[in-house]
Amino acid sequence: MRSQASVLHLDLDAFYASVEQRDKPSLRGKPVVVGGVGGRGVVATASYEARRYGVHSAMSTREARSRCPHAAFLYPRFHAYRDVSEKVMALLRSTSPLVEPLSLDEAFVDLAASDHPELPDLELETVTAFADRLRAQVHELTGGLTASVGLGTSKFIAKVASDLEKPDGLVVVAPGTEIALLRPMSVQIIPGVGPATAERLRRAGIHTVAELEAVSLEELIRLVGKAHGTGLHALARAADDRPVVPERETKSVSVEGTYDTDLTDRTLMEHLLTRQAGEVATRLRKSGLSGRTITIKVRLGDFTTLNRSSTLAGPTDQAATIARLARALLTDLDTSYGVRLLGVGVSGLADWIQEDLFGEEPEPDELVAVPLPVQPARNRHSWNPGMDVVHAELGRGWVWGAGRGVVTVRFETAEQPTGPVRSFAVDDPDLSRWPEEAPEE
Repeated sequence: MRSQASVLHLDLDAFYASVEQRDKPSLRGKPVVVGGVGGRGVVATASYEARRYGVHSAMSTREARSRCPHAAFLYPRFHAYRDVSEKVMALLRSTSPLVEPLSLDEAFVDLAASDHPELPDLELETVTAFADRLRAQVHELTGGLTASVGLGTSKFIAKVASDLEKPDGLVVVAPGTEIALLRPMSVQIIPGVGPATAERLRRAGIHTVAELEAVSLEELIRLVGKAHGTGLHALARAADDRPVVPERETKSVSVEGTYDTDLTDRTLMEHLLTRQAGEVATRLRKSGLSGRTITIKVRLGDFTTLNRSSTLAGPTDQAATIARLARALLTDLDTSYGVRLLGVGVSGLADWIQEDLFGEEPEPDELVAVPLPVQPARNRHSWNPGMDVVHAELGRGWVWGAGRGVVTVRFETAEQPTGPVRSFAVDDPDLSRWPEEAPEE
């Protein structure tokens, strides 16, 4: 265990929704839900205004609409989110060579590896001031987005700290105070303790971390299994020596999503993998590539990351093939304790394509599995709520809604104040995506 609070965890607050509110002034201060807007859609992120009504990520869009019918329901704009993420991650990497991204909006930073001039030492006062300046830099760099930051002697403590004063919070846990901080908290503060594990512990009379700490290793193993029990036994004592490991670039095409609420529904996970496979296939085809090795990435609630792969006899770019293998790989994994990240990747890339080895057409899948990109629009007249557009005379705006041959646009941007709302025929030649080269979401 470290003797100094040198692990930093940064989490951009309600990231997707915050980017939408930044770019759409009329939505600032109002409930915004980003995700699939259809009946079988899934919420990616909800603004804090929507969260007050009980809306959260991984909830069905149908339930979100019933809880907050007056919210703005928008499709995700991943090109905008990736642009913000790249800027923030570059800022973090300028502070330390050891940055471990967990998703587009979340990362660990090892300050002990830093030679930044504003970190002459790792004393509590120094790292606190540094983290506060970092939050201010993120706010300026992103055009007004806020980040919650936690500092501690381990990844676990830093992550717990960053969640304590959301949004726009900074919590530094002084060395030696970790266990005192954890003891009164619910056991669900510990990564990997999702609904299923929490219920097993509740039946054993274990509700708080203090009560968990009092349970022997042997009893925990009996309750939840060896691997999970061993992890809980250590984390209940704030014992976590996992290093901050930067992810290395690989020659592959992949898509992944992180969820605020741990997933336990296998059917939902399979739908998410199916949609991710569709996006991977789209990217492969756009690049004129195919691949032989299909990999799924599963990060459990305790941040344990599992990878499983299967290699085909020849390369493919077919969504059905990739999805089928991804779902098959998932069946071999125990996800009963909750999953916080799912991803699908294709490697072993080639610039030629073999006929689909399964000889079948892609399966239809109505589920919009976000926070992953939804299936691309088939033509320029497919208008998704939230999409960036430009009109030849009125300038830039975003799609407010569409249907029955009509698309309604609000004309405004982050730099341009709230403007008029106008409706057009879906095939109006003066209306187009903005920018034209932006990837279709």
